[in-house]
Amino acid sequence: MLKAETWLKVTQKGLYCVPGDFYIDPHSGVNRAVVTHGHSDHARPGHQSTLATPETLAIASLRMGKSAWKRTQAIKFGKSIRLGSVDVKLVPAGHVLGSAQVIMEYKGNRVVVSGDYKRRSDPTCAPFEVVCCDVFITEATFGLPVFRHPADQGEINKLLNSVARNPDRTHLVGVYALGKAQRLMALLRAAGYDQPLYLHGALNGVTNLYHEFGINLGDLRAVSPESKRQLSGAIVLAPPSATNDRWSRGFVDPLISFASGWMRIRQRARQRGVELPLILSDHADWDELTDTIQAVHADEIWVTHGREDALVHYAQSKGIRARALSMIGYGEEDE
Repeated sequence: MLKAETWLKVTQKGLYCVPGDFYIDPHSGVNRAVVTHGHSDHARPGHQSTLATPETLAIASLRMGKSAWKRTQAIKFGKSIRLGSVDVKLVPAGHVLGSAQVIMEYKGNRVVVSGDYKRRSDPTCAPFEVVCCDVFITEATFGLPVFRHPADQGEINKLLNSVARNPDRTHLVGVYALGKAQRLMALLRAAGYDQPLYLHGALNGVTNLYHEFGINLGDLRAVSPESKRQLSGAIVLAPPSATNDRWSRGFVDPLISFASGWMRIRQRARQRGVELPLILSDHADWDELTDTIQAVHADEIWVTHGREDALVHYAQSKGIRARALSMIGYGEEDE
């Protein structure tokens, strides 16, 4: 069988498919790109032609402007398209709205690029789809055994219990604008919290876009300078940087929280001045990463970014060929 490394190359701009003449999530502008999702470390401006899901294209247009990509083509989940001599299909990754895995088929070889993904239930995006393949190219953001995320509902209960115990304090919860904010809203609603949620202005655009795609997140209200003193006992969502800057002044005895998989590391919570860390991630944890490696039945695993060595070692211990691609340019913006 044709080896994937003969037609997929790691370059300075990212992963390049030679027979299809396209890059996947390139770090800078290229002639043709396939973009897995709308976070800024994967969706960069400057591409001449971009293929992505309709949701990702809408998110990118909102966040970067309509002229960020010269030409765009929307492709729905499950639809196949031919680029050069490669058949390409996008299937759900379960990371954020519109996030996709990229399936490439070339000369009897099937390669799946996971993009960023998670395996947990999330009503704000389509669930991860397991695709059997010859080579699985996986992220490893939380690719260490120490990262085993607790149950989502337990973390939401921590927040709600804190609100009940502290009715005179405003809970300021740091959440990233794309994905984490909307998922936290949905989890609160699922837990029965029907009070208004108050939003920093930076969250409004993406959240409105989620509504346009049919995701109802309940009663959401903007925070104004005049309303801050009246929000005792309320939950206020804001970008993480805003919970400790000038914007946070004026709230009554604010209690700072932060929703992230990195809150597993206590030192990170202390460094950020977080009183209520919530371990909520939009990435797969160690168990979900390793379960996925088993589920796709791939002969070979490539690890694109994150904690590569441990995941490579795990795959090799199971008799699976594995390698670290040591790709740069992907950060923690979304987590």
